[in-house]
Amino acid sequence: MKKFNPGVVPAVRGMVFAAALLSSGLANAGWFDFNTGKVLATGGVSMVDGAGGGGITPWATITGYETRDGVNGDIHYTYVNLPNYSLNSIGAAVGLFDRVELSYANDSLPTGSTFNTVGLLTDGVLGLNTGVKPWNTTIGMNVFGVKVRLFGEAIYDSDNLIPQVSVGAFYKRNNNPTLLKTLGAAKADDWEAYVAMTKIFFPISTLVNVTLRYTSANETGLVGFGGPDGDKKQIRPEVSVAYLLNKGTAIGAEYQKHGHNLNGQSVNLSGLNLTGLTSLIGGNLGTTLTQSDSDWKDIFVAFFPSKNLSLTLAYAMLGQITLTPHQNGFYASVQASF
Repeated sequence: MKKFNPGVVPAVRGMVFAAALLSSGLANAGWFDFNTGKVLATGGVSMVDGAGGGGITPWATITGYETRDGVNGDIHYTYVNLPNYSLNSIGAAVGLFDRVELSYANDSLPTGSTFNTVGLLTDGVLGLNTGVKPWNTTIGMNVFGVKVRLFGEAIYDSDNLIPQVSVGAFYKRNNNPTLLKTLGAAKADDWEAYVAMTKIFFPISTLVNVTLRYTSANETGLVGFGGPDGDKKQIRPEVSVAYLLNKGTAIGAEYQKHGHNLNGQSVNLSGLNLTGLTSLIGGNLGTTLTQSDSDWKDIFVAFFPSKNLSLTLAYAMLGQITLTPHQNGFYASVQASF
């Protein structure tokens, strides 16, 4: 059974408290230009990696509503309900003078029936230490991010065909290296780099973003980085399109390309790779032990009742996540900005 991660409650409280202190200090310093900054909804939302953008894709825009004279920030909580998993993501980000963005996210993925079956067989019956518990195995990851706007202005210079362009990077650390070794990943922590290009077409109320991410991540890093052939990074495209129905409501879709480091790979039991045996095993067990990493897609609607609050609802089509196919479900995210 999937369980809500109780650790997110004190973490959210802590971030709220820190955000209140920070926003109070910035307001007193005269840097907190929240209400006089960017147009409503152009600050975007928080993605699961913590950066500003869409739900799964970083945009070139800097999080918050600050101008070049101010500092803004946000905190977020995201919950994704899938047939065999549930994702909890909490994080915070700050935008500095519409030029630099710093972000953090903690992603927690309690697993379900497929991992329970593997855990019962490996750790329960065979007594192996694979990092897969018979019940309630949880995958967790910390993500630290930075983004810098290079040139272009997506909001105030919409008549110019040149998009806003930013470069960014994430450092991701997974907290279950034993499990990742069992799944065949080369590393439990690694860095990613990306370039994002965002253009807002105000006459047709549409935002288009293209991101090129340089990474070797499996399932965004939740299943580690690289595979049996090593940590080989590649450029993967990501696309977001959003249409503003009115000043406070946007609809859109996203696409994120994934890699194939672990496709066709089986689990590794105490140094014994079962990849060549799964076809001989056959049946449901052979299928259960074979991994794949599908591209991610979603369709979303985002509500912006004020600059202080946004709510995003989406249908996420994540396909197969490592050992478990057909992982499509609902996504909800709330962001408080200051």
